[in-house]
Amino acid sequence: MIERYTRPEMKKVWSETSKYDKWLDVELAVCEALAEEGIIPPKDMDSLRGASYNQERLDEILNETRHEMTAFLSSITEFIGPEGRWLHYGLTTSDVWDTATSLQIIEGLDLLIEDTDELLAILRARALEHKDTLMMGRTHGVHAEPITFGLKMALWWDEVRRNRDRLLHAKDTISYGKISGPVGTHATVSPSIETKVCERLSLHPAPISNQVLQRDRHAEVIMTLSLFAASLEKFATEVRSLQRTETREVTEGFPKGQPGSSSMPHKRNPELSERVCGLARLIRGHAVTAMENVALWGERDISHSSAERIIFPDSFTALDYIINLFTGVIRDINIYPDQMMKNIESTRGVVFSQRVLLALINADMPREEAYKIVHDCAMKSWDSKEDFRELMRTEKEVKDRLPLKDLDALFDYRYYIRHVDETFERAGLV
Repeated sequence: MIERYTRPEMKKVWSETSKYDKWLDVELAVCEALAEEGIIPPKDMDSLRGASYNQERLDEILNETRHEMTAFLSSITEFIGPEGRWLHYGLTTSDVWDTATSLQIIEGLDLLIEDTDELLAILRARALEHKDTLMMGRTHGVHAEPITFGLKMALWWDEVRRNRDRLLHAKDTISYGKISGPVGTHATVSPSIETKVCERLSLHPAPISNQVLQRDRHAEVIMTLSLFAASLEKFATEVRSLQRTETREVTEGFPKGQPGSSSMPHKRNPELSERVCGLARLIRGHAVTAMENVALWGERDISHSSAERIIFPDSFTALDYIINLFTGVIRDINIYPDQMMKNIESTRGVVFSQRVLLALINADMPREEAYKIVHDCAMKSWDSKEDFRELMRTEKEVKDRLPLKDLDALFDYRYYIRHVDETFERAGLV
């Protein structure tokens, strides 16, 4: 991921230093287990505990060998002495790489969970703040019936909660290591070593593996990140829609002096939400690659490796960035209740059509007849721009069934929000 969309905490997780540090953690954990089983002499183990790699020398050797693990090991053994022979004892590259990658992914997921908690707090605060703030609910982009802005925020809050649960589940899925040798048979390194290493690293030993941890685990992680990104794109798309000039029910925070367009000084564009949408698409694309990586030849090939060097840092970095970006959008968003009410009333009461329909049915009018009357008046209101309530008042069949005061009583916005408190309680917001 490019620097522009990278936060320092997540950058550190996916840095080369972090990777090699975790490789060393795995190698030394194996050595400790081998020492416990009497394979490595205590004196040699004392020396190994001080082992460290040399990044400069690693890079030099890598230029010669084109093999990263060999370069890593050589950069250690050149400086540690003969005790270095115990490093990588009975292991394959994937034993170290896959186990260390699990540690990186867990660290990255923990950061995303922290990000998510901040977003949840902001969404909850906005939901409660605007629990009773009326706005128009839209289906197909067309006025449907009134809702509240708080309900919209509550809906997003609930979805983000589900994404948090998915992150936790993905963490459980990836919290596995493997120290089982070249094809997973433990022929060169016993199951007891694997158990001890994973326990030391706070991982579970894979119940069974071949040369690699199976990539369905990794695919689940990336798909989880992709689904979270899809939710964020959904939310951001709504912010963009509500910010349109013709609607203007919300606007992104716009610092004083910030230009919106290089050519049109009047513009205040929803560029933060647009950025969320763009990066969300990138993450979803990586989900396809992760699923393609599940199918490897035999006990392993290397086709997944190059892709994972890109999709994991990029997906984690991008999601970390857009969660925090959208948290700021919701924290700083401008909300215009007066404009929301103006938009509600712009369709001259047709949004009450279903309530009038139900009232006529309750007054013993056949549904088909009631629907036609209400529909005809609603369409006339659309076309002639006449008030829907006034049109309903002129209908003889309506007057025969509904006294005027009963008809007028139907045109009350409070009807649509009478269960909001209950909804908030059911969701766990209050």
